[in-house]
Amino acid sequence: MFNKSFKTLVVLSTVLLLAFLLSAASVQAAFPERSITIIVPWGAGGGTDAVARVLANEAEEFTDVSINVENRTGGGGAVGHGQGARANPDGYTVTLTTVELVIQPHIEDVNYSYQDFRPIMQVNLDPAAVTVQADAEWNNVGELIAEAKENPNELLASGTATGGIWHLALLALESETGAEFTWIPSQGMAPAVTDLMGGHVDLVTGSPGEVASQVEAGDLKMLAVMSEERVSGFPEVPTLKEEGIDVSIGTWRGLQVPAETPDEVVEKLHDIFYKAFQSDGFKNKMNDLGLGIKYRGPEEYAKFIEENNEKFKELVKQFDL
Repeated sequence: MFNKSFKTLVVLSTVLLLAFLLSAASVQAAFPERSITIIVPWGAGGGTDAVARVLANEAEEFTDVSINVENRTGGGGAVGHGQGARANPDGYTVTLTTVELVIQPHIEDVNYSYQDFRPIMQVNLDPAAVTVQADAEWNNVGELIAEAKENPNELLASGTATGGIWHLALLALESETGAEFTWIPSQGMAPAVTDLMGGHVDLVTGSPGEVASQVEAGDLKMLAVMSEERVSGFPEVPTLKEEGIDVSIGTWRGLQVPAETPDEVVEKLHDIFYKAFQSDGFKNKMNDLGLGIKYRGPEEYAKFIEENNEKFKELVKQFDL
């Protein structure tokens, strides 16, 4: 009697376990069944926002669900990154993380780290650029640096929050040249460019793509880019290294999900967004916007993020932020 009851219990337990596994597999096999949200930790109109919207638009061609972009700003990217890290790990909330993910935790107490995320893929890499008003008196970065050295802290610069990548780019420039600027924090490049256009700041240090339309319209001029080579969209703009300033620094952007997200879901998300990344529509629009295109898969991207964490940990320490 005992053996029969025990066998019955084993059979029932096995059936229930199989039912649970089949149910879980069915749910994962059906993913995605509803809309996906991409969190952007920066304001509308900036480079991160542009990358997210171009990618989301193209990705909808490769899935039956809608893909929405939500800007969740504040704290130098901390608000959006924090919400992304704490999202339900079901694949329906993806975060377009930026380099600030491995900068902010070294500056202040935040409720996340890069280890709270699981990489899907990197999609973008952009250098910083030094941009001023079109009618500014400086015609090259050397003239700008000379004035900043002659009149310390009188020139106002902006581009992101204090401690953000564009602020670090300016600090690197100051460290290399001895120039001194005053940093005006912003919630991203879009409001910073508005301030530059209005004459409220003297320069911005954001990516070329974030000032491309204003430069092409003749409202702004780009003095230099902080990269190893000239940017394809602006071949006439020299690098800082060509100007004798050994500084190369920039941002990256990529898709990530909470660390506990199942393998099958990550694979499906990668499949959808990689197809979008490879599409002519994505490449053409990114080129039109002057935004860099760079792919790293999950494992390579994870290693890249870890290396960047160590790099910016040292930079933050160096600048005592």
